[in-house]
Amino acid sequence: LQPHAAFWGLSNSLYASQFRVAGPDHPVISSLGGEAILPCHLSPRMSAENMEVRWFRSQFSAVVHLYRDGQDQYGLQIPEYRERTELLRDDITNGSVSLRIHDIRPSDNGQYKCFFQSSVSYEDAILELQVAGLGSAPAISVEGHQDGGIRVVCRSAGWYPEPKAQWRDLQGQLLPSVSENISPEANGLFQTEIAIVLTEESNQKVSCCVRNPRLNQERESEISIAELFSPRVNPWMVALGMILALLPLASYCFWRQHRAKAPAPGSDSVTLSPVDVTLDPDTANPCLVLSEDRKCVRYGDKRQDLPNNPERFDKYPIVLGTEGFAGGRRYWEVEVGDKTRWTLGVCRESVERKGESFLSPVYGYWAVRLWDGEYEAVTSPSTPLPMSVRPSRVGIFLDYEAGEVSFYNVTDRSHLFTFTGTFSGTLHPYFNPSLNAGGTNAAPLIICPVPAQAGGNLCP
Repeated sequence: LQPHAAFWGLSNSLYASQFRVAGPDHPVISSLGGEAILPCHLSPRMSAENMEVRWFRSQFSAVVHLYRDGQDQYGLQIPEYRERTELLRDDITNGSVSLRIHDIRPSDNGQYKCFFQSSVSYEDAILELQVAGLGSAPAISVEGHQDGGIRVVCRSAGWYPEPKAQWRDLQGQLLPSVSENISPEANGLFQTEIAIVLTEESNQKVSCCVRNPRLNQERESEISIAELFSPRVNPWMVALGMILALLPLASYCFWRQHRAKAPAPGSDSVTLSPVDVTLDPDTANPCLVLSEDRKCVRYGDKRQDLPNNPERFDKYPIVLGTEGFAGGRRYWEVEVGDKTRWTLGVCRESVERKGESFLSPVYGYWAVRLWDGEYEAVTSPSTPLPMSVRPSRVGIFLDYEAGEVSFYNVTDRSHLFTFTGTFSGTLHPYFNPSLNAGGTNAAPLIICPVPAQAGGNLCP
């Protein structure tokens, strides 16, 4: 044995005896738009306060999150994870840490390495994050005659990973489809389209089911055969069905074309009813700090020891307005300043407060947000909001009876987006200042006073 070989053999033996890194023995599953927590720890247990803890994907230099010299080092972080990660190190003295990733997206799916390095050795462990997302409710449309029957198409979008689509009869038995297509969307999600030919001899009702195999959850819509064949369908009825199926797309295109022409708050076209909104401390996540007058909220330096009452959001940095609305027209404004992340809107009083939640009208949230430099309405999938002037204040207008929530850029008095639907139950103003992101997003959200007669300058 050569001397240098003996040296390296001894060195490797000493290195191997220092510690090992362990993570979960199963994939971590996280929902789109939510957050993931990836835990790992040293064995045997020892303090990692003075170690380097690095999270990366395939390349060591492509840093997802870095802890070194006793603090987080955001300067080396790759752009796609900036302002989205947080190292949970409450138990770092025992060698246990977790990486929290916010705003989960399709590109987060895959393997991560948790790397520890002391002054004498280093080791890592591989963890797997599986991203999953439920798409939109299936939309069923009639699209013409085919093979002695009527061609009916089911479409759904916003899924991850690729969904499984099926037609079923009233008894839940599978029905043969005539075509099926799954294609990627620009945002990395998947859309599916599956068609069936229905005849008068078909079952009374059929349903289109789209399932996420990773979550083992599905969405379902149904159509009645009787509605198609009694009275007997003719080409004019089929054409009408096709027109109705295209109406949502036409409405969207119309909105995009005329968005800039929408009335600004305070114009003659919009009658505002300013409301004095205050923050409800009983709903505030323990990481949030509220001002004494309950008009400002920011993400704090540490989690507060607060009672875990049923009203409190325990996972996401959310607080609701004290005021609840079950009718009428209400308007309020929020100062967002130079914050790099925020989410504002309304939500149902009945939304889930504990654990995982999904920001979508389907789950009782109507909101817009700024995220990684992009403004968007939180639809499914999200709707980008091009911005000519960066808003420093945002106006929210709720018209309960009309089923509308509208958002305005108060800075240039322009319309941003309007959700339309049907409301039920009590709605509350919704505020999420997001994480501090190393100090770049530490500013608070501030509820502004709105003049009683909001016809001139809004929020002077």
